Amino acid sequence: MRILAFLTLTLAPVAAFAEAESGGTLNPEEMTIGRILEDAENGVTSMTNCAAGYYITKAGRHVAARRLFSKCAESGYTGAMTWMSQLDDNGLGAPENPDAAAIWDQRAAEAGDPVGAYNYGLDLMRGRGTVQDVEAGRRLVDQAALAGLPTARRLQAAGYDLDEVTPDADNWKYAPLF
Repeated sequence: MRILAFLTLTLAPVAAFAEAESGGTLNPEEMTIGRILEDAENGVTSMTNCAAGYYITKAGRHVAARRLFSKCAESGYTGAMTWMSQLDDNGLGAPENPDAAAIWDQRAAEAGDPVGAYNYGLDLMRGRGTVQDVEAGRRLVDQAALAGLPTARRLQAAGYDLDEVTPDADNWKYAPLF
């Protein structure tokens, strides 16, 4: 009788564990890059998952960041759109593509994002990735400044002098090709 009681007590947790396994994953990964990317691939995006893309790209994992930001941007997160622009504009995780960068900036601007408006304004003023239209670009910078974006206000105060907001190291990128 003691042996039966002993076996019942020792095997009961094993049976409970087996039941838990059949009902789903016990202790799934949480708050890991792997989980965030898996969620995004399965169409599950959230503000916190999308924000984690910042840390992923800062860690130099640009291909993974691009996968996440792409899913988040398609879900309507404007911050992810501006990050996709940054990745495309600088050739991170894929070849440099100023045209795609400008499209992401435009989408963010059209969705009401002040950073997107500012960035697309710069694209238009420079003619980078889109046809140059200085006046339309200034209007978007003004819109971003009105929304309170400090960098846009700084550009306005400098008379829209792009050198005010462009690091010297990037001058080659914005130089005319002709």
